[in-house]
Amino acid sequence: MNRTTLSLIAAATALAAVTGFATLKPAGTSGDSASATAARLPVERTSLLCPQPSSSDIADTTYTSFTPVVEGASGSGKAQLQAAAEESSDSSDSSDGKKSGAKAAKPVVQPKEPGKPAAGDTSGADAPALVGLASGKFAPGWTVQETTEVAAGAGRGLLGTNCTAPDTEFWFPGASTAAQRTDYVHLTNPDDAAAVVDIDLYGKDGTLKSTVADGITVQAHASEPILLNTLTGDPQADLTVHVKVRSGRVGAAVQALDAKTGGDWLASSADPAGSLVMPGIPKDATSVRLVAFAPGDTDADLKVRLASPSGTITPAGNETLHVKAGMTSAVDLGDVTRGEAGSLVLTPTGSSVPVVAALLVVRGKGADQETAFIPATAPVGARATVADNTAKGSTLAVTAPGEGARIKVTASAGSRGGTAVSKTFTIKGGTTQNVEAPVPSGLKGTYALTVEPVSGGPVYASRMLSATQEGVPAFTIQGLPDDRGTVSVPDTEQDLSVLLKQ
Repeated sequence: MNRTTLSLIAAATALAAVTGFATLKPAGTSGDSASATAARLPVERTSLLCPQPSSSDIADTTYTSFTPVVEGASGSGKAQLQAAAEESSDSSDSSDGKKSGAKAAKPVVQPKEPGKPAAGDTSGADAPALVGLASGKFAPGWTVQETTEVAAGAGRGLLGTNCTAPDTEFWFPGASTAAQRTDYVHLTNPDDAAAVVDIDLYGKDGTLKSTVADGITVQAHASEPILLNTLTGDPQADLTVHVKVRSGRVGAAVQALDAKTGGDWLASSADPAGSLVMPGIPKDATSVRLVAFAPGDTDADLKVRLASPSGTITPAGNETLHVKAGMTSAVDLGDVTRGEAGSLVLTPTGSSVPVVAALLVVRGKGADQETAFIPATAPVGARATVADNTAKGSTLAVTAPGEGARIKVTASAGSRGGTAVSKTFTIKGGTTQNVEAPVPSGLKGTYALTVEPVSGGPVYASRMLSATQEGVPAFTIQGLPDDRGTVSVPDTEQDLSVLLKQ
């Protein structure tokens, strides 16, 4: 064995542990045989990016940081959230659509030890975007929740988002450039070099032409909110936004503000796939709108089903959806849940064609309406966590679209005190359940919920935060995809044999 081979093994293992999403397989083996000889180890380094929460002077924002306790994690490490730089110093919208705003400021939350949430507050329009980095014991499963309350004005209500990992591609079906909407795509660069980003917009008739959506530069450690209606002169009620990075990495999220029905963050859809799940439609939803897009060259024909507490049903009049390739399709499903918890499940009627999708959900009636989004979400996987829960204002929805499953739900200690507790639940196949999530004993402050499958088929989950603001049912919904807190590292001996043959 020579030093070169040893170096290759060390480098490959280190890359997997740092990235948290690299899976290495010996050449010529199947996924099953590779996983049988691979160990899952905690990641050692991870990044999270939080968009600028609001441009409103009356906005109040809470950040909550949490890392679950992970067996085998490093005994040392740190986590920190730093303010991203801003190009401008005023709070106006510039002619190129970049939303200038907050000057850099110290972050308002200092992460605590694994198992203990840390919360911090800020107010007004000066709260910056945040760039976060965690290493060692703080990295596996690290999550940061950003929750903002806006009492009045466009986008009033409760706006929430999980801070996201940097990536090179994002899909946002459900955005809009209609007259009553003001939508921004927030781009945050965590790295030391500038990132170059293209933004493609797709409406009901296909690609929208734009002369300013390509080659957008996001400076190092900076955040750029881009106003969508400055990228095109063609207003669209239903829009799919595709963010693709030419060089570097960014975090991306869409802030959708409606002049009449409030607003929320639209997180990116799960990667394009033939089957999709949008978990956790509130039981009192008064209106649900499905927006879907097929990125390839082939039309998609989808079955539309609702997984309810009693089983899977087909919405009357909306049994299927035809999505033309390269065009955004939308359909109103009305009060599809009819007083019960539900999750929307899309499956192909024939050949599987990759699609992305999201739901625009409305609660309340008349002038007392509030909106939130449920994008298609990846399954919980090994474990998923969501922070900033309260004893009475949180609803955890879990769906098992195929085979039934058993899950364990753990409530962490509180941010200001309390003891962690766990409960197990059985989710019948084809159903959605609003589970009675545990609350820490002696709770003070907010807490995190961690969902772990114990047995059975894949499960999907989301969490709703709700509050009442002057009679308006304010709410926000976050999905719970796998937290990528561990990574598959191949067996050293088998990996060695592969490298020796190179």
